Amino acid sequence: MPPGDREQTDRGFMQYALRLAKQAEIHGEVPVGAVLVMQGEVIGQGWNQPIGRQDPTAHAEIVALRDAATRVGNYRLPDSTLYVTLEPCPMCAGAIVHARVARVVYAAPDPKGGAAGSVFDLLPTDERFNHRVVVDGGVLEARSGELLRNFFRRKRVKRKRE
Repeated sequence: MPPGDREQTDRGFMQYALRLAKQAEIHGEVPVGAVLVMQGEVIGQGWNQPIGRQDPTAHAEIVALRDAATRVGNYRLPDSTLYVTLEPCPMCAGAIVHARVARVVYAAPDPKGGAAGSVFDLLPTDERFNHRVVVDGGVLEARSGELLRNFFRRKRVKRKRE
Protein backbone atom coordinates (compact mmCIF):
# COMPACT_ATOMS: atom_id res chain seq x y z
CA MET A 1 0.00 0.00 0.00
CA PRO A 2 1.51 3.39 -0.95
CA PRO A 3 2.30 5.65 2.04
CA GLY A 4 -0.47 8.13 1.15
CA ASP A 5 -3.06 5.35 1.07
CA ARG A 6 -1.99 4.04 4.46
CA GLU A 7 -2.17 7.53 5.99
CA GLN A 8 -5.65 8.05 4.55
CA THR A 9 -6.77 4.63 5.79
CA ASP A 10 -5.36 5.31 9.25
CA ARG A 11 -7.14 8.66 9.44
CA GLY A 12 -10.44 7.10 8.32
CA PHE A 13 -10.38 4.34 10.93
CA MET A 14 -9.22 6.78 13.61
CA GLN A 15 -12.22 8.98 12.81
CA TYR A 16 -14.37 5.90 13.41
CA ALA A 17 -12.60 5.35 16.76
CA LEU A 18 -13.22 9.00 17.68
CA ARG A 19 -16.95 8.53 17.05
CA LEU A 20 -16.84 5.57 19.43
CA ALA A 21 -14.97 7.71 21.97
CA LYS A 22 -17.87 10.15 21.86
CA GLN A 23 -20.20 7.25 22.74
CA ALA A 24 -18.10 6.66 25.84
CA GLU A 25 -18.41 10.33 26.74
CA ILE A 26 -22.19 10.26 26.29
CA HIS A 27 -22.28 7.43 28.84
CA GLY A 28 -20.10 9.33 31.32
CA GLU A 29 -16.98 7.31 30.58
CA VAL A 30 -13.52 8.64 29.70
CA PRO A 31 -13.81 9.23 25.93
CA VAL A 32 -11.65 6.51 24.41
CA GLY A 33 -12.70 4.47 21.39
CA ALA A 34 -11.10 1.53 19.60
CA VAL A 35 -11.59 -0.22 16.27
CA LEU A 36 -9.95 -3.49 15.23
CA VAL A 37 -9.48 -3.95 11.49
CA MET A 38 -8.43 -6.95 9.42
CA GLN A 39 -8.05 -6.85 5.64
CA GLY A 40 -9.71 -3.45 5.53
CA GLU A 41 -12.82 -4.52 7.43
CA VAL A 42 -13.88 -3.71 10.98
CA ILE A 43 -13.95 -6.93 12.99
CA GLY A 44 -14.27 -5.39 16.45
CA GLN A 45 -15.11 -2.12 18.11
CA GLY A 46 -15.50 -0.69 21.57
CA TRP A 47 -15.40 2.30 23.83
CA ASN A 48 -14.48 2.73 27.47
CA GLN A 49 -17.10 1.10 29.71
CA PRO A 50 -15.56 0.31 33.11
CA ILE A 51 -18.07 2.47 35.02
CA GLY A 52 -21.17 1.25 33.19
CA ARG A 53 -20.13 -2.40 33.26
CA GLN A 54 -18.60 -2.22 36.74
CA ASP A 55 -15.58 -3.88 35.13
CA PRO A 56 -12.07 -2.44 35.50
CA THR A 57 -10.98 -4.34 32.38
CA ALA A 58 -13.63 -2.79 30.12
CA HIS A 59 -11.22 -0.40 28.41
CA ALA A 60 -12.01 0.42 24.77
CA GLU A 61 -9.19 -1.82 23.51
CA ILE A 62 -10.31 -4.84 25.55
CA VAL A 63 -13.94 -4.38 24.49
CA ALA A 64 -12.85 -4.22 20.83
CA LEU A 65 -10.60 -7.29 21.19
CA ARG A 66 -13.42 -9.28 22.82
CA ASP A 67 -15.84 -8.21 20.08
CA ALA A 68 -13.39 -9.24 17.36
CA ALA A 69 -12.50 -12.57 18.99
CA THR A 70 -16.19 -13.45 19.23
CA ARG A 71 -16.85 -12.48 15.62
CA VAL A 72 -13.78 -14.27 14.25
CA GLY A 73 -14.11 -17.27 16.55
CA ASN A 74 -10.52 -17.06 17.77
CA TYR A 75 -8.72 -15.06 20.44
CA ARG A 76 -5.69 -14.81 18.15
CA LEU A 77 -6.08 -11.86 15.79
CA PRO A 78 -2.93 -11.88 13.62
CA ASP A 79 -2.65 -9.45 10.72
CA SER A 80 -5.02 -7.04 12.44
CA THR A 81 -4.62 -3.36 13.23
CA LEU A 82 -6.05 -1.74 16.34
CA TYR A 83 -6.95 1.95 16.10
CA VAL A 84 -7.37 3.60 19.48
CA THR A 85 -7.82 7.23 20.44
CA LEU A 86 -5.46 7.06 23.45
CA GLU A 87 -2.17 5.20 23.82
CA PRO A 88 -2.86 1.79 25.39
CA CYS A 89 -2.17 1.19 29.08
CA PRO A 90 -0.09 -1.79 30.31
CA MET A 91 -3.17 -4.00 30.78
CA CYS A 92 -4.35 -3.34 27.23
CA ALA A 93 -0.82 -3.75 25.87
CA GLY A 94 -0.69 -7.22 27.42
CA ALA A 95 -4.00 -8.19 25.82
CA ILE A 96 -2.84 -6.81 22.47
CA VAL A 97 0.32 -8.93 22.64
CA HIS A 98 -1.61 -12.07 23.64
CA ALA A 99 -4.07 -11.54 20.78
CA ARG A 100 -1.13 -11.21 18.36
CA VAL A 101 -2.38 -7.89 16.96
CA ALA A 102 0.11 -6.86 14.28
CA ARG A 103 -0.14 -3.08 14.55
CA VAL A 104 -1.49 -0.44 16.90
CA VAL A 105 -2.28 3.07 15.70
CA TYR A 106 -3.09 5.54 18.46
CA ALA A 107 -4.06 9.19 18.44
CA ALA A 108 -2.99 10.85 21.70
CA PRO A 109 -0.10 9.76 23.91
CA ASP A 110 -0.84 8.97 27.56
CA PRO A 111 1.87 10.66 29.64
CA LYS A 112 0.58 9.07 32.86
CA GLY A 113 0.22 5.44 31.83
CA GLY A 114 0.94 4.84 28.17
CA ALA A 115 2.57 1.51 27.35
CA ALA A 116 3.61 2.22 23.75
CA GLY A 117 6.52 4.49 24.54
CA SER A 118 5.23 7.35 26.70
CA VAL A 119 5.74 5.81 30.15
CA PHE A 120 6.31 2.14 29.39
CA ASP A 121 7.61 0.61 26.18
CA LEU A 122 5.82 -2.73 26.21
CA LEU A 123 4.44 -3.00 22.69
CA PRO A 124 7.21 -2.25 20.22
CA THR A 125 10.42 -3.12 21.99
CA ASP A 126 10.05 -5.30 25.07
CA GLU A 127 12.01 -8.37 24.02
CA ARG A 128 10.64 -10.45 26.89
CA PHE A 129 7.41 -10.87 24.92
CA ASN A 130 7.24 -13.48 22.18
CA HIS A 131 5.29 -11.07 19.95
CA ARG A 132 6.15 -7.51 18.95
CA VAL A 133 3.61 -4.99 17.76
CA VAL A 134 4.27 -2.24 15.23
CA VAL A 135 3.17 1.07 16.77
CA ASP A 136 2.29 4.33 15.05
CA GLY A 137 1.18 7.25 17.20
CA GLY A 138 -0.15 10.72 16.61
CA VAL A 139 -2.89 10.01 14.05
CA LEU A 140 -5.53 12.72 14.68
CA GLU A 141 -3.76 13.45 17.97
CA ALA A 142 -5.11 17.00 18.27
CA ARG A 143 -8.76 15.92 17.94
CA SER A 144 -8.39 13.13 20.46
CA GLY A 145 -6.41 15.29 22.87
CA GLU A 146 -9.04 18.02 22.69
CA LEU A 147 -11.84 15.53 23.36
CA LEU A 148 -10.01 14.21 26.44
CA ARG A 149 -9.01 17.66 27.76
CA ASN A 150 -12.58 18.97 27.41
CA PHE A 151 -13.98 15.91 29.18
CA PHE A 152 -11.68 16.30 32.17
CA ARG A 153 -12.13 20.08 32.24
CA ARG A 154 -15.91 19.63 32.52
CA LYS A 155 -15.45 17.03 35.28
CA ARG A 156 -13.22 19.42 37.29
CA VAL A 157 -15.73 22.27 36.90
CA LYS A 158 -18.58 19.99 37.98
CA ARG A 159 -16.59 18.78 41.00
CA LYS A 160 -15.90 22.36 42.10
CA ARG A 161 -19.62 23.16 41.94
CA GLU A 162 -20.56 20.18 44.13
